[in-house]
Amino acid sequence: MEDTKSILIVVTSYARIDAQHPTGLWFEEFAVPYESFAEAGYLATVASIKGGKVPIDPRSLPEDQAAIAVKGPLAALQHTQRLMEVDVSEFDAVFFPGGHGTMFDFPHSREVAELVSHYMQQGKPVAAVCHGPAALTQAKYRDGSAVVKGRKLTGFSNEEEHAVELDTLMPFLLEDKLRDLGAEVQVAPQWQAHVVIDGNLITGQNPQSSLKTAEALIQVMSG
Repeated sequence: MEDTKSILIVVTSYARIDAQHPTGLWFEEFAVPYESFAEAGYLATVASIKGGKVPIDPRSLPEDQAAIAVKGPLAALQHTQRLMEVDVSEFDAVFFPGGHGTMFDFPHSREVAELVSHYMQQGKPVAAVCHGPAALTQAKYRDGSAVVKGRKLTGFSNEEEHAVELDTLMPFLLEDKLRDLGAEVQVAPQWQAHVVIDGNLITGQNPQSSLKTAEALIQVMSG
C-alpha cells in the first residue's frame, strides 16, 4: 500500500447565492471522479473550505440516493476535513470539482491559492472541472505571475453561464477571468464533454466533462 497514490479533492462550502438561489457543489462533478479514482486504486481524501457537511446544489442531487454509485460519494460529503487543517504535502495530486458555490469561496481562500501555487511550482497534477478552475484564479508563482498565464485550459464557458441564467449573479464570468489572467482558454460548444491537458494542469469544461477529466488526471498520474 506504500505505493498507492493519493488525491486530495477540495470542494466548496458556499451554500447560497441569494434567497432565491441555493447553490453548492455540483454532485456529478464530485461523484463520478470520486468513484473513478477508487476504481483506479487511488486513495481520495475530501476537504472543504469550512469542513463538515458539504452543501450540494439541489439541482444536481441524484433521484436515487440509495444507488450504489451514489451512496459512497454522498457519505464522503457528510464529514469533510477543513482545508486549512489538511497537510497538503501528503498528496500526489489535487482535484477541484465545480458547482456555482466555488465562484464565491475558492477565489477568497488563501489555502486554495497556496495549495494551487505550491502544486504548480512542484509540477504535481492539478485538475479542475466546470467552475472548479475558480481555484486557479488567485494562485501565483514566486515571481508574482499568475499560474494560468500562458497555459491551455478550459472551464464553464460564458455561453453556458448565460444559458443557465446565472451570469448576472456571478462575481465574475470564469471564462473571462481566466483569459484576463493570460490563460489560453479553449471552449467547446455548450454541454459537450471537453478536457484540456497542459502538462500537469488538467481542466474540464462542464458537468458532462466530469468522467473525462477524472480519466485524464489518472492518465497523467500514471505517467
